[in-house]
Amino acid sequence: MTKSIAEYWDVVEMGEETIKKVLKNSGLTKSEAEIYIFLAKHQALKTTEIAKLTRKDRAQVFRILHSLQTKGFVEATLEFPAQYTTVPFENVLESILEAKKEEVVFIEKTKEDLLSYLREKRQSKSSLEKFVVIKGDRKIFSKITQMVRNTKHQLSASATFSVLMRADRFDVFDVAINHPLRSQIQYRFLTELSKQNLKAVNMILKRTPKTDFNFKVRNPDLGLKLFPRMITRDDEEVLFFTTPESNETGKDEVCLWTNSKSLVQTFTAVFEDLWHNSTDLQSKVSEMETHKKSVSINVESERVERNYQKILRSAEKEIMMITSSKNLIRFWEAEPPFKEWAKHNVSVKIMAPITKKNLMVAENLSKFCQIRHIAACQLSTTVIDSKYLFQFKITPEDQEELGANPSSDTPFYSDNLEYVGKMKVIMDDLWRNAQVPSKTTIESILEPPAAEVSAFVDNSYTYSRPDSPYRKSVISYEEKPKMVTEKEVLSKMRNASKHLVRSPLDAIVFYGKRASAIIRQLNHLKLPEMIVEVYNWNEKSSFGAENWLVISLWLETAKGNAFVPVAHVQDIPISLGRRKALSLVYFNTPAAKNIQIIKKEEFQVQSYGNILFAGWTRQIPLLPEKYSLPPAAILFEGYGEIKPGVIRIGFPSGFKQTMEFNGLEAFATFFHPSAKYSGPGTDGTLSREIISTAKLPSTNQRHQGS
Repeated sequence: MTKSIAEYWDVVEMGEETIKKVLKNSGLTKSEAEIYIFLAKHQALKTTEIAKLTRKDRAQVFRILHSLQTKGFVEATLEFPAQYTTVPFENVLESILEAKKEEVVFIEKTKEDLLSYLREKRQSKSSLEKFVVIKGDRKIFSKITQMVRNTKHQLSASATFSVLMRADRFDVFDVAINHPLRSQIQYRFLTELSKQNLKAVNMILKRTPKTDFNFKVRNPDLGLKLFPRMITRDDEEVLFFTTPESNETGKDEVCLWTNSKSLVQTFTAVFEDLWHNSTDLQSKVSEMETHKKSVSINVESERVERNYQKILRSAEKEIMMITSSKNLIRFWEAEPPFKEWAKHNVSVKIMAPITKKNLMVAENLSKFCQIRHIAACQLSTTVIDSKYLFQFKITPEDQEELGANPSSDTPFYSDNLEYVGKMKVIMDDLWRNAQVPSKTTIESILEPPAAEVSAFVDNSYTYSRPDSPYRKSVISYEEKPKMVTEKEVLSKMRNASKHLVRSPLDAIVFYGKRASAIIRQLNHLKLPEMIVEVYNWNEKSSFGAENWLVISLWLETAKGNAFVPVAHVQDIPISLGRRKALSLVYFNTPAAKNIQIIKKEEFQVQSYGNILFAGWTRQIPLLPEKYSLPPAAILFEGYGEIKPGVIRIGFPSGFKQTMEFNGLEAFATFFHPSAKYSGPGTDGTLSREIISTAKLPSTNQRHQGS
C-alpha cells in the first residue's frame, strides 16, 4: 500500500526539512515546496481554501499550483472549481531518482567533451601574457610550490639565504625531492654563503638525495649581488620579489608573477649570467669548514694591504679593478702613480657605482684610465697583470647609501694563475657590459640649473641636454617657486584628502611617487636614447589610484636633437575630457596622438620606500611608427640624501604644473629581451613623495598656444 507524505511525517519527526531539501534539489522553489508539503497533510482542497489556510494571495497560490501540476507533483480534479491533491511522495522520489540517473548517464557520456572544452578554455586563458601580484609569505611560497610541482625540465632560483630558509619552512624542498620527475629535472639555486649561514646550508645540502636528483647550488663570485631575487620555470614563467632585500622579514613581502615570454627570456638571461659567474657551493662549504683556501691564502689585513700597494704600483701591463663608490674617491685622493703607469703603457680599468658624488672624480680619472659604471658589489677586487688577485670587504659605510649587504669575508690575496685567470675572465665579461658614464645627467635634462626654468621651446614639449644646441632656446619663468622642506611634503601627503574635479577649471592634484631615468645605448633594440618616466599615483589623487608610463626618445627636431615625448601609457580608462587634457600636456608632440590604455594585469607598478618597479607584458608602439618598446621591466633604487624641491612648468598650450617632491638620485636597471642594462646613479631620479598640481588653461590661452 502506498504511503502518503503525512504517514512519513509520523515516522520521521524532522522529516519536513529533509523533504524540503529533496524537493528543492528536484527543481522546486521554496514556495512550491511549502505548498506541496501543506497539501500533502490534507485531503483535496480548492485554490481558495489553500490560500485562506496558508494566508497567501489567491493569485499567487493559483500560479504555484499550476507550476506544481506542470512539473508532475500535483493533480487536479475535473470538477469546477477544481480540487488539488499531491502525487504520492513515493512516486515523486522514484521520478527524482530516475531523472538523476539519466543526468549521471548524460554527464558520463559527455565527460570527455566537457573536459576537453574546459582544457582548451584554460589553455587559451593561461596563454594570455599577464602580471599577477602575490602578497604575503603563505601565498608567495604556495605559488613557488606550485611552480616546483609543474616543473618538467628546469627550475632556477636566485635568492638570498633567508628566502631559501623560508622556502624550506614551507616544505618547498620536500616537494622538489619527492617530485615524480625529479631524475629528469635540473634544479639550480644561487645564494650567498657566509660564516653565519654555513651550518644551515650544510643541513639543506645533506638532506638532498645523492642519486636521481640533479640539485646544484652556487655562490656568486666577486661579491656580485643576487639581483633580482627570482625563480624561473621551464622558460614558461617567472616570479620575482619587488620588495627591497633589507625588507626580508617576511612582512609585506610582495612578488610579481608573469608568463610573458619576453620577460621570462629576459630574467632567464640575467640568471644565466649570474650562474656563469659563480662557484659551486659545496666546494665553498668545504673551504670554509676546513679554514683552507685552495686557491687563495688568507693573511693578516695589514700585510695584504702593504703587499697590494707594492704590486699595484709596480704593475707592468694591466690593472683591472672593481670597487665601491666611495673607494673610487679614495683611490683618486691617494694620488696613484699615473705617470709611471703611462710610461710603461699600463692599462688601467676601473669599475664602480657612479653617483653624483663621485662623478667629478670619475671625469678626472678618465683622463688617465678607463672608468665604467657597475652595480654595487660586496667585495672590492683587483687583478694585476693577470697574475695577482686582491679582495677586500667593502665596509658598511661605503654600502649604506647603495643598499648593499657588506661581505663578512676577510681580505685575501692569491697568485694561483688558474684561479686568478678565472676571476679575470669574469671581470672582462663585466667590463664589456658595463656602462661608460656620461657628463649629461638626468637632473640636467629634466630639472634645469635654476629650479624655475621650464624646459620647453616654442610649441614643443621637449627635454634638451646641456650639450645640445636646443638648450639655447630654453625659456624660463620670472617667478621663483617657494622652496619646500622634506617634512612639509610628508605632512601634505599624510594629511591630504581627495581633491575632486568638478569643472574643467578646477585644479587636478596627484599624490604618489615618480621615477625617471635615461636609458642609453640601445642599438640592439633599434631604439635611440630614451627617457623612461613612471608615475605611481595613490587613491587620494583626483582620479584615484593609477599608474603611468611616459617614453621620450632622443629625436631630431627643427632646432636640433632633443628628448621628445612619444608615448603615454596608463592602466585605467580615461574620459574624453581627460584625454583632451593630456593632449594639451603633450601639445605638438607624438605623445599627444599616442595615449594608450593597458590593463592592470599587463602593466604593473610596485613601490616600497626607496624602491620602484614597473613592468609591462605588451609591446608598446611608439611614434614615429618605426619604433616600438618590447615587453620589459625597469627597477629604480633611490640612494643618498633626500633633496626636497619645487618645480613649476609652463607648457606652450597654457597648461601649468607645479611639483613638490622629496627627491633622491637613483640607479635604474632596465630588463629587456636582449640584455640587462644597469645605469649609473647620475642617470636616474626617484621622487619618494611627490604632489603634482595641474591647472588647465582657459579657452583664450588654448587658442594662443595653438
